[in-house]
Amino acid sequence: MRTLSLILGVLLLLIILWDGFEVIILPRRVARRLRLSRIYYLSAWTVWSWLARRVHSNRRRERYLSFFGPLSLVFLIVVWASLMILAFALMHWSVGPPGITFRTSLYLSGANFFTLGMGIPQTRLARAVVVLEAGTGFGFLALVISYLPVLYQSFARRETNILLLDARAGSPPTAAELFRRYAMAHGLAAINDLLREWETWAADLLETYISYPVLAYFRSQHDNQSWLAALTTILDVCAVLIAGIDGLAPWQARLTFAMARHTVVDLAQIVNAPPRAPAIDRLPPEALAQFRAGLASAGIAPMNSAEFDAKLAQVRRLYEPYVYALGQRFMLSQATWMRTANTADNWRTSAWERSSSGLPRSLFDGDSDVHS
Repeated sequence: MRTLSLILGVLLLLIILWDGFEVIILPRRVARRLRLSRIYYLSAWTVWSWLARRVHSNRRRERYLSFFGPLSLVFLIVVWASLMILAFALMHWSVGPPGITFRTSLYLSGANFFTLGMGIPQTRLARAVVVLEAGTGFGFLALVISYLPVLYQSFARRETNILLLDARAGSPPTAAELFRRYAMAHGLAAINDLLREWETWAADLLETYISYPVLAYFRSQHDNQSWLAALTTILDVCAVLIAGIDGLAPWQARLTFAMARHTVVDLAQIVNAPPRAPAIDRLPPEALAQFRAGLASAGIAPMNSAEFDAKLAQVRRLYEPYVYALGQRFMLSQATWMRTANTADNWRTSAWERSSSGLPRSLFDGDSDVHS
């Protein structure tokens, strides 16, 4: 019985250590489905999202969902530590003196794991287990301490461009608003510079999510912003340019589109979200006509009106099923092509200015000067 306990303890310890290695240290996607962390996140998110769907207030639901990412990480660390203590308790019980109980072994394991120590074992094997557990506990603590700063640095990098998109494409961001603002500022050609930055951002996002998939559960600071909505907006802009806009070469749009689509496709594979057609068309024919009219009012015209609609629909089919699947998976709102309400940009809103503010709804409404 004690031999079996030793074998089970060693196997459990190896499973946990390997899972921690894959989550914290290994910088690549793990395709194996049977993993402790994967089972943990699938189970935890299933329960958490089920409860979130029963919250009727959008604001309260977003606030509730925003806790999942950080809390799930904390509880994953607790699960790892608890299982390692259990694994070492099995080993302590198997190599300990005949009269030792499993409850005492569990206490001894917890004391040694947190490097508190508890007496000197009598046998060499028992001493080896104590030393191994103390070293494992110390190493585990060091990994956790080094892991969290890297994770939050990656989160900060992700959010920077999302915040910068606020003044460029509105809150929430839309492709129509981005085109309008760039055209009104007489900087339509500068869209290529923006897309070049977002090509790099999409590559960094893909690398980050492959190394740290838990970041996909971290919500943005504002309820009307998300990494998926921002990425979808950039994909929409690229799709329009690829479909053909007079005076704008599609080369940079093709490069950014390739990288952004690569990101959504790979992430859908990582979180096991099979692509599926959106339940509601994001750009039905009447909305497309309105979108083209908005472009025309801003002085933006398709190269070939007859081919524009067909090519735009063709490009949209390359990414929208993945974007929709990811939105359903993470309970993130779908980005729209045009503003659905006359909302102010996030940079403009402030609790101190609710009663009186002369700021325009965006920097590009009416006069470009800002009056306070």
